[in-house]
Amino acid sequence: MDKFALITRNAEEVVTLDELKALLGTKKCPRAYVGYEPSGKIHMGHVLTVNKLIDLQNADFKIVVLLADVHAYLNEKGALDEIKEIAQYNKRCFIALGLDEKKTEFVFGSDFQLEHDYAMDVLKLARHTTLNRAKRSMDEISRSAENPKVSQMIYPLMQAIDITRLNVDVAVGGMDQRKIHMLAREGLPKLGFAPPTCIHTPILVGLDGAKMSSSKDNYISIDDSPEEIQWKIDSAFCPPDQVKNNPVLELFKYHIFPRFPEVIAARPPKFGGDVHYAKYEDMERDFVWRKIHPADLKKSAVKYTNEILDPVRKVLA
Repeated sequence: MDKFALITRNAEEVVTLDELKALLGTKKCPRAYVGYEPSGKIHMGHVLTVNKLIDLQNADFKIVVLLADVHAYLNEKGALDEIKEIAQYNKRCFIALGLDEKKTEFVFGSDFQLEHDYAMDVLKLARHTTLNRAKRSMDEISRSAENPKVSQMIYPLMQAIDITRLNVDVAVGGMDQRKIHMLAREGLPKLGFAPPTCIHTPILVGLDGAKMSSSKDNYISIDDSPEEIQWKIDSAFCPPDQVKNNPVLELFKYHIFPRFPEVIAARPPKFGGDVHYAKYEDMERDFVWRKIHPADLKKSAVKYTNEILDPVRKVLA
């Protein structure tokens, strides 16, 4: 797979494809980053962006991971000391998931976001940003979306300035980050900075086929035990021949196939025995044609998901 195909696979959107092609043609080692709020459990939705960072790393990008402790504090995720402790835990998990520690730069937001020049750039960007624009950019990720604090209006401005301070070419995030990235693309040139190219990954559905929610516990956490993984996937929504919003198929498409050169769907001999797949599209086709039963799909999903998460369990043990 060439670099462009590797970088863009499983991406929901690239803003813009032409910018990405130009970057690959002019820079030997571009820089890409993701910012993570250190809060709560890391689930497979977070792992989707880690997978994209691994793709970029394999395409010779320098990877920067921002452990956004100040952002988490502004978004009411806890006291700063507690958040920093969670950030260290997050770092260990990201490395265990496959990021090359020697090729990845981990940065705490508090290491540079309290400096004078940084604060001045945030204030300058504030002069070019309406309150409504800042609020809209936070709609998807705000802790208090209905009654937002002023701190949450500062958040997207800081995220835009992070891009300049970390000297990155590409900003990576889920589609929930899109509005903030577009604010950065529009606002940074007004301060004399280049806009970032943006790569957005999909938002995965919960295991019940509905929106992923911590209150429903309808997701897989990276510290779930093998028994919990078994129960969650066995109970997952997976109607025959339904592809859209099928969480089991999403596990294969976004997590399993990118990590394994071949995927085996275990099937009883009386139904034809195991089926070997080199690409996701072939598995999806067989599922739609009912050549693979949901139970067989789930059995294989349990096996491969546990293989992905075993290194994390060893780190956390």
